[in-house]
Amino acid sequence: MRRGGFRVLDMVKPFLPYLPEVQSAFEKKKKVPLREKVIYTLTTLFVFLVCSQLPLYGIHSTTGADPFYWMRAILASSRGTLMELGIGPIITSGLVMQLLTGSKIIKVTEEEDHALLNAAQKLLGVLIALGQAVTYVLSGMYGPVAQLGVGNALLIVLQLVFAGVILQCLDELLQKGYGLGSAISLFIATSLCESVIWKAFSPVTFNSIGRSGQEFEGALISLFHNLITKSSIRQAFFRQSLPNVTNLLATVLVFLIVVYFQGFRVVLPVWSKNSRQGGGYPIKLLYTSNMPIILQSALVSNIYFISQLLYNNFSGNFLVNLLGQWRGPTPVGGLAYLITAPSSLAAHPSHTLFYIVFMLSTCAFLSKTWIEVSGSSARDVAKQILIYANSSGEVSKNSECTNAHSSNLHKELNRYIPTTAAFGGMCIGALTVLADLTGAIGSGTGILLAVTTIYQFLDTFDKELATES
Repeated sequence: MRRGGFRVLDMVKPFLPYLPEVQSAFEKKKKVPLREKVIYTLTTLFVFLVCSQLPLYGIHSTTGADPFYWMRAILASSRGTLMELGIGPIITSGLVMQLLTGSKIIKVTEEEDHALLNAAQKLLGVLIALGQAVTYVLSGMYGPVAQLGVGNALLIVLQLVFAGVILQCLDELLQKGYGLGSAISLFIATSLCESVIWKAFSPVTFNSIGRSGQEFEGALISLFHNLITKSSIRQAFFRQSLPNVTNLLATVLVFLIVVYFQGFRVVLPVWSKNSRQGGGYPIKLLYTSNMPIILQSALVSNIYFISQLLYNNFSGNFLVNLLGQWRGPTPVGGLAYLITAPSSLAAHPSHTLFYIVFMLSTCAFLSKTWIEVSGSSARDVAKQILIYANSSGEVSKNSECTNAHSSNLHKELNRYIPTTAAFGGMCIGALTVLADLTGAIGSGTGILLAVTTIYQFLDTFDKELATES
């Protein structure tokens, strides 16, 4: 990886002319107005919702096993539509590239390298989408390949890959200054909110098991129906087969707890000797926001995908069974089962204990790893503070933190940032477990992602509005 020698990123250069790219709004002299950002954001959301309803052309059925059954809301995917793969390829490619750069396998030392890194991530995302699309078709998810025919099979693969490219462009559009945040987070939040609203107000009826008559799917609709017909109110709160009011209340409770946690922060004072002026650098408890749970979701979804694919073809193999055993779309053994939220704390105590340890440890580890590879570590923050202070003239080279000289700024920040990142990741994991064990609608992971995303978008909107005012 020496300068002038062969580098991994150089392999991407031949593909640059063929990869779609959105020109950054930050390169322009004129700032994008808030009104235009809102329009871009809503348009992006509209395109996503349309693609989530457009069925794939050429499929014969969607009755096969669903590897992403447990992850649909988190991956913002919709079965049998253009959004079949959801944001899975984008998240996975981002995770792989961040790990490669963090481990120094890929070194980003020059300005050109950042563009090549983004291009490599796009290319990897397309390849992952292609691989998943081919696997879906060959596994018979849309009907036997012999019945589909070569033409239809290729057409389905092309549709899924094209949808993946569209999602990449939409995410890049918002990330490069034309929107209010990340399109990926927006899609996840929308998918989760859609699920919660539907399960609260769905008018669809189902034949009840062990009881006469029919029940409404929506928890609140069922509650009001039971009040009017003088049926059992307890049934509306604790029914097992359909969403109940307790699930809805648990969702609201987790939502409020996450919003409360968003306000926790430590402000490190930074001041200047010469001007005697100072400010503060806030370090939030949820320092890495929802990134730990996004990365953890990508990890789990890929384990599910690989495990179910292998089990369907090599169910007698010991190592395959160790990775996961499946009954339809549900994991019933192996690692895939252990990393799935248990249905009951009392009925499965050992499973619950393993799940809690897994969630807390992976979220803490991924959170601490993320600050190193995303430019938000103590070293990176110290550089940003000093560069900004010196360029603005507010702080001279003699600027210092309250307890340390500027030369020790990195050391001072390092006392807080890694610990805060790891502990914040554990808090995210704990809230996810709480939501899962209380039966909150949409899974704990989905709720965490939705709440943090909504909070970020509102915070960004307020800042943009204040700037324009």
